[in-house]
Amino acid sequence: MTIKAYGARAGDLPLEPMNITRRTPSAHDVQIDITHCGVCHSDLHQVRSEWAGTLYPCVPGHEIVGRITAVGAQVSGYKPGDLVGVGCIVDSCQHCADCNDGLENYCDHMVLTYNGPTSDAPGHTLGGYSQQIVVHERYVLRIRHSEAQLAAVAPLLCAGITTWSPLRHWKVGPGQKVGVVGIGGLGHMGIKLAHAMGAYVVAFTTSESKREAARALGAHETVVSRNPDEMARHVGSLDFILNTVAASHDLDAFFALLKRDGTMALVGAPATPHPSPNVFNLIMKRRSLAGSLIGGISETQEMLDFCAKHNIVADVEMIRIDEINEAYERMLKGDVKYRFVIDCASLTA
Repeated sequence: MTIKAYGARAGDLPLEPMNITRRTPSAHDVQIDITHCGVCHSDLHQVRSEWAGTLYPCVPGHEIVGRITAVGAQVSGYKPGDLVGVGCIVDSCQHCADCNDGLENYCDHMVLTYNGPTSDAPGHTLGGYSQQIVVHERYVLRIRHSEAQLAAVAPLLCAGITTWSPLRHWKVGPGQKVGVVGIGGLGHMGIKLAHAMGAYVVAFTTSESKREAARALGAHETVVSRNPDEMARHVGSLDFILNTVAASHDLDAFFALLKRDGTMALVGAPATPHPSPNVFNLIMKRRSLAGSLIGGISETQEMLDFCAKHNIVADVEMIRIDEINEAYERMLKGDVKYRFVIDCASLTA
């Protein structure tokens, strides 16, 4: 089937309208009419060849929500009319230890929603800046939020699971004091989720102007990290730090805030490496530095269900598809609170 999409034909060209094809659903496939697609920093990096290996034409988008319009003959868990989502993963080997543990995000053969290998034309996956997508049922997520919240649910498929997975893995909950570094697309979700999980949340920002915004998101305290006195008041007090900043920065100042056996997990992906931390900040208190990559399908469903139960969605600004190039420039300037979401109905307007 030929559908409308928006993508780039080269790294130095703007995104533009294009026609792409989607396969006819096979036995285990689900066909989804896309209503909304979130805009992630990863989209910009990949489409502009700032990350290696971009394949063109590149149609980004991995924060996809919509309604099922058809299912394959052997699909039993979904039916036409269901509200569903698709995140960053559309395939994996399905038999390795990671896949068997529900952690397809660590499978060596994980296929990303765009720019991943596929037998479909043009030979690589094309993402959610489009009218429709066809996905194997294993990688489809059920949405239990109301239909009116769909636009704000879309970023949960990346920003939500990217922050949920480490918070769950390191067992964040009541009685813990948790730091969230950065108040952007990822950080604002980290604050909301950590608060709902029962932790005492301290938000860290370089911007005085975000102090009250972080409190409104659910932070109990906000620290301007450029203020040494404010930082000093939290030395040795945090059980866990979720660092969402996607720019290279000094990690040592944050390590000093962790208790003995505390962990700082990195989920931001900077273009250049962080300066190497001082090893004594790690060994003197048996602190850990860790990383986390999106999340598996089962924990993504768990996150969506948790968010539906607690009425958690992202803070979004809706855009038309023909505003995407301007949105990219605004995103580079941090001029969005906190996630752009494309109204995919605008593809036919």
